[in-house]
Amino acid sequence: MISITRRLAEELSVATSQVDAAVRLIDEGNTVPFIARYRKEATGGLDDSQLRKLDERLGYLREMDERRAAILKSIAEQGKLTEALAAQIEAADSKARLEDLYLPYKVKRRTKAQIAREAGLEPLADALLGDPSLDPSAVAQSYVDPAKEVPDVKAALDGARQILIERMAEDADLLGGLRNLLWDSGIVTSKVADGMAESGAKFSDYFAYREPIRAIPSHRALALFRGRNENVLLLKLSPADEEEGSRLPGECERRIAARFGIVEKGRPADSWLNDTVRWAWRVKIHLHLEIELMARLREDAEREAIDVFARNLKSLLLAAPAGMRPTIGLDPGLRTGVKLAVIDGTGKVVHTGVIHPHPPRNDWEGSIHALAALAERFQPELIAIGNGTASRETDRLASDLIHRYPALGLTKVVVSEAGASVYSASETAALEFPEMDVTLRGAVSIARRLQDPLAELVKIDPKAIGVGQYQHDVDQQQLGRSLDAVVEDCVNGVGVDVNTASAALLARVAGLGPVLARNIVTHRDSNGPFASRLDLKQVDRLGPKAFEQAAGFLRVVGGGNPLDRSAVHPEAYPVVERIARRTGRDIKGLIGDGAFLRSLDPADYTDERFGVPTITDIMAELEKPGRDPRGAFKTAAFKEGVEELKDLRLGMILEGTVTNVTNFGAFVDIGVHQDGLVHISMMADKFVKDPHTVVQAGDVVKVKVLEVDLGRKRIALSMRLDETAVRALRDRETGRREEGRARRPDGAPPPRKPAAPAAPSSSMGGGALAEAFARAKKR
Repeated sequence: MISITRRLAEELSVATSQVDAAVRLIDEGNTVPFIARYRKEATGGLDDSQLRKLDERLGYLREMDERRAAILKSIAEQGKLTEALAAQIEAADSKARLEDLYLPYKVKRRTKAQIAREAGLEPLADALLGDPSLDPSAVAQSYVDPAKEVPDVKAALDGARQILIERMAEDADLLGGLRNLLWDSGIVTSKVADGMAESGAKFSDYFAYREPIRAIPSHRALALFRGRNENVLLLKLSPADEEEGSRLPGECERRIAARFGIVEKGRPADSWLNDTVRWAWRVKIHLHLEIELMARLREDAEREAIDVFARNLKSLLLAAPAGMRPTIGLDPGLRTGVKLAVIDGTGKVVHTGVIHPHPPRNDWEGSIHALAALAERFQPELIAIGNGTASRETDRLASDLIHRYPALGLTKVVVSEAGASVYSASETAALEFPEMDVTLRGAVSIARRLQDPLAELVKIDPKAIGVGQYQHDVDQQQLGRSLDAVVEDCVNGVGVDVNTASAALLARVAGLGPVLARNIVTHRDSNGPFASRLDLKQVDRLGPKAFEQAAGFLRVVGGGNPLDRSAVHPEAYPVVERIARRTGRDIKGLIGDGAFLRSLDPADYTDERFGVPTITDIMAELEKPGRDPRGAFKTAAFKEGVEELKDLRLGMILEGTVTNVTNFGAFVDIGVHQDGLVHISMMADKFVKDPHTVVQAGDVVKVKVLEVDLGRKRIALSMRLDETAVRALRDRETGRREEGRARRPDGAPPPRKPAAPAAPSSSMGGGALAEAFARAKKR
């Protein structure tokens, strides 16, 4: 059996020594961010994504080893464990293979085959399988015994058949081969359930659908399963060579027959044996494999959907901050008014209120004067406007304010308000603003997420941010784990100011968690700001291990030790002191002197604990201590006069912000209350395999309007700004165009349906001629 370490090394394409070190560090309770940043010598530089995958696979392989041991023990207790079987179980490389091998020995309910064995019919089954020249009816006559509930020849043969069917269905090697064949060449078909065509119209693209199972993309697979869950669609997985209602044996039946030496030669038992093969496949094995492989399709689709969500979330969390600048946050609304909050340069709320510039009150002038008064009083630099209902109307209000009062020096920015309402009603918001009305908390969140998206978005359940595809259809626990890992990596990659961070942000720092985060805030409130990282050791319940994991990601700005504001870990401070001593500089003199630091050779300062990777990181950090890895802040400028779908014109060039990236394209907010879709084919003048290689959530892009469907509120956009994009769109087949224009309520489009092969004319008859005709029409 290949060891777990070796298997992980092969999967990650790294050395076994790297895996050994990573596994040891994980088992010792070290976090992934800490290992990735501060234990590079041990792991040979494994990054956080490699470590995340290693950690996940480590759990899977350990679970498989536990299951392997349980299976070996169970079979041994039955007295049926042979050396050959034990070797097969030890060599099994997947849970599916393990369960295939265990199937004949698994304790199960009393089956028809077991009843037949108890009635003494196994010799009959062995006789007919071993010698097809025997006449089944004649041989079975001697097994008729009413006392054993075998009243006639038919009952005897049925019992013998059940024994052979179970034997075929529990052959591990046969099952493995059939599973691979069905996964490689199986066809998924879908049709509408009786009476559901009208109520299930949103799944109409799947009412007559077929596609190879391996070719079905994530969003299409999840749409199929949603349709089935809503009782609209009937799904089926079949071998490519099996036609509906055909009695001709396909490749799967031929493999079963070959495995058991069953050949049609016209002998008395041949027909009975071939019928047994057909029963084994169509009644037992096919159903078992169909359930298993459809589950595998769903798992793969969910995994891909979760990866898409995680990539989009990472882009949003690492969006460039506007900085801690005084900001007015506006949460747009019509009937209930526009909620506002004024935030100072530290993120503190200094004023809240409501204005009513839109119908039904239409107090435009009063709203302008109210905002101007607030701006004069609190001197904000930015106006953050949520992009929900009445966003463009409120954006126009801000434009009017800026036009009338240029001396205020205001800049308006439309930001995503995804998740703001969830935050407003959350326990986190209630603890943060116990006296504030729920409706006003959203305006605070909108303002703060402009100042620092990461610090504010960590307060919201990642699943509520809504940048996934079919996010409610995937395994919620797995989705939660994946998104939590993204948040943790982003927070630790940026670093956290321990004297200003909220408990929600501190909780995401490696080694802390909610309890220690609250304890840090409590200590800070009671004793004042932390003067150094070492002061963290005074926090209740923050022990040596938690300090080791967290200290490097926490920043103390303005403290006595300049290294405390950097990503240099306290355990490596002696290294910096050694560099300073040998170069004749003090630490403050080293910090920021890039030319001097780049002239040093990291190898000159290594020791038995810290190698070249860590010294290199330290020198890079000293060059720009505490630098923010996020990009420069910028925002899209929406076109004046384009506020609703009806304002759009074909060929119009607009600027917008990417809100969501999926496997089939990217959604872009162009300021008309409905995101448009840039289909993957419209993203560049070259072939694009993965939209994430072209854009990320939060990017500002220029797009051309290709199509507008006012009735269905759908917009097709292109990032190919020349005329060929328009021609290309018109040439696309209807199914693909529908996918490019539409957007499901959860962010995913209707599926692109592959063209089904034309059915042969009834006058052609069946067989090879009809198949050839169908293939020709398809071409």
